[in-house]
Amino acid sequence: MTTLLPRVSTGTRRGERKGSPRCPLRRPGGTHRRHRAGVGHSPDVFTYSTLVSALCRMGKLADAMDKFSEMIGTGVQPGTVVYHSLIQGFCTHGDLVKAKELVYEMMNKGSPCPNIAFFSSIVDSLCKEGRVMDAHHIFDLVKDIGERPDIIMFNTLIDGYCLVGEMEKACGVFDAMVSAVVEPDVITYSTLVSGYCKSGRIDDGLNLFTEMLHKKVKPTTVTYGTILDGLFCAGRSAAAKKVFHEMIESGIMVSISTYNIILGGLCRNNCADEAIVLFQKLCAMNVKFNITTLNTMLNAFYKVQRREEASDLFAALPASGLVPNASTYGVMIQNLLKEGAVEEADSMFSSMEKSGCAPSSRFLNYIIRTLLEKGEIDKAGKYMSKVDGKTILLEASTTSLLMSLFSRGGKYQEHILLLPAKYQLFSGVNHS
Repeated sequence: MTTLLPRVSTGTRRGERKGSPRCPLRRPGGTHRRHRAGVGHSPDVFTYSTLVSALCRMGKLADAMDKFSEMIGTGVQPGTVVYHSLIQGFCTHGDLVKAKELVYEMMNKGSPCPNIAFFSSIVDSLCKEGRVMDAHHIFDLVKDIGERPDIIMFNTLIDGYCLVGEMEKACGVFDAMVSAVVEPDVITYSTLVSGYCKSGRIDDGLNLFTEMLHKKVKPTTVTYGTILDGLFCAGRSAAAKKVFHEMIESGIMVSISTYNIILGGLCRNNCADEAIVLFQKLCAMNVKFNITTLNTMLNAFYKVQRREEASDLFAALPASGLVPNASTYGVMIQNLLKEGAVEEADSMFSSMEKSGCAPSSRFLNYIIRTLLEKGEIDKAGKYMSKVDGKTILLEASTTSLLMSLFSRGGKYQEHILLLPAKYQLFSGVNHS
């Protein structure tokens, strides 16, 4: 009886015995597929750490805790990374009880407790999200576990309260800082001064600024800039000029940002002539300006009817190495329209478009309304054709003006055909 046997290749491969059948699972080099797939490998501490960290970032804390329990159940001891991921997750999502439990669990196991820098980063993230009360709870947690908040954490929490306008609470943290014998620094004072100024409490800001000087904490350019801006916004130009002179006498370097605050503040408070005098002095000192400075001064020259100097300043921008931006063109076009120089304004708008500066919806509406009011219907129609209904919309004030001018009996009713077709419907509106 003949036995049927499989045919065996007589060819050989490296690592094979001559005449032996080749194993279907074996690949060149002798590695089996199932071994390559990693069958039989148990998750290690690195695997669990990666999973727990990812779940915490996704806010899936229940799943993260399941993996944490599974990890311990399989005999894999959680490391610092796992604990930190869980603590940060519970802090961020508001479960401070669980976060505290995990901190104490770490301490009982002899693991190093998360440091102040770790908690400060959480406080900072929460403050930036506007969740200042949650950040304050983390601050309290730090004290509960026996740690001492440092100046960075105090400053971060103070800044958080200032950002949301809670100045009384910011001052409460400041008082706690002093009680904890943590010396306030220039950042602490500057943050509070800024908070007061932005809240319209300029006198409180000035009092704190004076206290800062008495305690020999040297203000920075930013601190002075904050006070100056606050005073100008409150219409207190004389006080702002006094502080500016004190700044110069103190020997602090005046930055271009500070000069911009001074020049802009003077212009806003009907002191454009003084702004021009200061600007000319700075030009003589070869101070390097930025485009914000030039935009401010263009406005200043127009305010005092010095149109030629404004035009010269605009023309000199390329030689100064500066490129006009949307604000630059906006200043020029608005002032040209006010003076009735419609053709020049139209030409300036074309230059603006060619330069790649896109007009805002608000600015385009301003141009349309101004041209309509001046009876420049044809030109207004050209700008109305740029309204796309997406990024640029007709504002209510513009629509109301159209209804008034082109309704039955409106003074420009006979010019309705000069508008784009979709706006000619206003000819049938009875404005009463």
